[in-house]
Amino acid sequence: MRHAKAEHSASTDHARALADRGLGDAEAAGRWMSDHGIDPDVALVSDALRTQQTWERVAAGAGWDEDLAVLSDALYAAGTDSAFDLVRETAPDVRTLVVIGHNPTVGSLAELVDDGEGDAEATTTMLTRGFPTSAVAVFAVDVDWADLGPGAARLEAFHVGAA
Repeated sequence: MRHAKAEHSASTDHARALADRGLGDAEAAGRWMSDHGIDPDVALVSDALRTQQTWERVAAGAGWDEDLAVLSDALYAAGTDSAFDLVRETAPDVRTLVVIGHNPTVGSLAELVDDGEGDAEATTTMLTRGFPTSAVAVFAVDVDWADLGPGAARLEAFHVGAA
């Protein structure tokens, strides 16, 4: 998931908070994920303020425990390869992982893991809409996290919040 809509400025980029629209969009994304049967064991969340706030609102909307979050300073500045490495470090007993980060990294990561064999409508939407704020790509992963490679996950669903 890409973080929800944030304010344009703050004392630092890391300190940018969610805009009012982002607060609502994140909660709606959480409800959407819950409605689609997503129940995470862990959430890997960039430690930027806007991603932390996104997780808090997603968790509230879905009815998840906020304590599932693992905050990552590495995810904040990660490029696609580094983010991929962080996902591969997920414990093998984790069945469902939610990742909340920043673009262009999360959009690139989604494209990289996609095997192209998933839900056609979700694939078309992801490719045509890109990865706007509050976008959620849901993948089925049939390998251990450590073995996750390019093209190793199937896109099951894609959600985009309000425009």
